[in-house]
Amino acid sequence: MNPPSDNEHGVRDPANSHARFAKREYDAVIIGSGPNGMAAAITMAQAGRTVLVIEGQPTIGGGTRTAELTLPGFRHDVCSAVHPMGIGSPFFSTLPLAKHGLQWVQPSAPVAHPMDDGRAVLIERSVGETADALGVDGRRYRSLMGTLDADWPALQLLLSGKLSAAQHPISMARFGLRAMRSASSLARSTFRSAPARAVFAGIAAHSVLPLERVTTAGFGLVLQMAAHQVGWPFALGGSSSIAGALASYLRSLGGEIVTGVQVQSVDQLPRARVVLCDITPRQLLGIEGLQLPDEFRRKLDRYRYGPGVCKIDWALDGPIPWQARECLRAGTVHVGGTLEEIEASERAPWHNQHCDRPFVLLAQPTLFDSTRAPQGKHIAWGYCHVPNGSTEDMTDRIEKQIERFAPGFRDRILKRSVMLAADLHLHNSNLVGGDIGGGSFELDQFALRPTWRLYRIPTKGYFLCSSSTPPGGGVHGLCGNIAARVALRSIRS
Repeated sequence: MNPPSDNEHGVRDPANSHARFAKREYDAVIIGSGPNGMAAAITMAQAGRTVLVIEGQPTIGGGTRTAELTLPGFRHDVCSAVHPMGIGSPFFSTLPLAKHGLQWVQPSAPVAHPMDDGRAVLIERSVGETADALGVDGRRYRSLMGTLDADWPALQLLLSGKLSAAQHPISMARFGLRAMRSASSLARSTFRSAPARAVFAGIAAHSVLPLERVTTAGFGLVLQMAAHQVGWPFALGGSSSIAGALASYLRSLGGEIVTGVQVQSVDQLPRARVVLCDITPRQLLGIEGLQLPDEFRRKLDRYRYGPGVCKIDWALDGPIPWQARECLRAGTVHVGGTLEEIEASERAPWHNQHCDRPFVLLAQPTLFDSTRAPQGKHIAWGYCHVPNGSTEDMTDRIEKQIERFAPGFRDRILKRSVMLAADLHLHNSNLVGGDIGGGSFELDQFALRPTWRLYRIPTKGYFLCSSSTPPGGGVHGLCGNIAARVALRSIRS
């Protein structure tokens, strides 16, 4: 089953959409059709408001697009590919997305981490099965994840903005004591073996921060909890299926979407009671005619973007020939060796350096979803972190890392598509310098992002709803949902 095209979901053809809107006035206009923009639009439409979504690219989706980047019939995810926070989103889980075409594909194991001795550590869906394979660290793993797994419902409510820490003090205190640490510290103090330390480091590296930084443990714990609670699935047919389902549901609520319209000035917008912007601070500052106080502009100018990514998509003649065959059970493979190697890799971009042995985040969707490639063929998706705006092609270094654990990998490559960090904004303007998180997650930008105003802009009727607001990056729609709830309160007041 292939995902429906944008037009099958009622999205206007871009050739007919430029500056033509069905109405002259809306309750809400949303700039950007990424998961957060669509979540904001759906929240507004569910409240009975008239909604228009304006997307600058020819297709909807933001970070959830799928395209034939290499060869015909090979469907690659342009940005995000694996969605633990999508299936685990407390907002998306309330929507009838399955009825609108979204199906999740669950690998038998969420994550694999190969080691140089030919073995691999697997994060299984079960805490117990994962612990059983960790040998000397099994008891420690059970102790760590067994208690935290019980806190998952409270954590979801906190992320969705519907729970204060005071309402579930034990759960939040227990999580906070572990989360507000560095991943390096937690890994070394909790585990004795190199494999257990390495697998936690790989998961924490999704924070795109040096692993010695405070809060990196929290990123690792949330994603590891998600692996046990909901898995790390793919969307059947590719990530564009998420965008298609959100668009279909929005249309069923009466919402309107137009594509191919780059919003460069407020004069392009129809009249609206509120405007929600699924864009980062840099794009917001570029909208002509938006009256922002000078002090607020200076604060947005100081907003910092994190490292970028060099991303490669491969069309393959067969599955990746992992030396550790257990890796074929996992949808996501973390390629990076030991904790110390991953620490060095994740530290390098913050010093404007390119690591010789980069930590590689790799996904292999076609082991579990045969719709993404011709029969008998496969795709793989992978990236490493590089300095923001990097023009360095990391192909050779990335492929050497994969060959290290999968000898013969390069022999199976039919064609590759390489996206440099400096060029990723061409696919999605929110990917400033290749930053896929909407801004760095350094401590001062962890919760108060992009400023202490969070979703509010000091211009009447305007709000931010992108991953540059809490809870930040990931395909979960929570930034858009929370921002829309704030905007609705302003309409009612």
